[in-house]
Amino acid sequence: QVQLVESGGGLVQPGGSLRLSCAASGRTFSSYAMGWFRQAPGKEREFVGAISRSGGSTYYADSVKGRFTISRDNAKNMVYLQMNSLKPADTAVYYCAADRTYSSGGYYSSEYDYWGQGTQVTVSS
Repeated sequence: QVQLVESGGGLVQPGGSLRLSCAASGRTFSSYAMGWFRQAPGKEREFVGAISRSGGSTYYADSVKGRFTISRDNAKNMVYLQMNSLKPADTAVYYCAADRTYSSGGYYSSEYDYWGQGTQVTVSS
């Protein structure tokens, strides 16, 4: 069992940056690939990016590639989402999720086993 808690959301101007954090409970954090998803009002939840169990590999949705970076610290049971050059289209609730099956993290939300409660990110002037 893994419990996830996101933090770091807020209001930011277009072009600004935010760093989201996800704290995980449990002693088996390094056994899970981690993903970030987001959901805007009236839209389906969408994949943002994922990081492998070791942190050695990451991949991203095309919409955020080159602007967002995922990292993790297995010693601290933490995963991060650094978001730069934010756009109004990035406004959403952001969720972290844990995947025990796929070593690099799945692309579909159904492939993830545990979810945080989400943190709101609003990009607006």
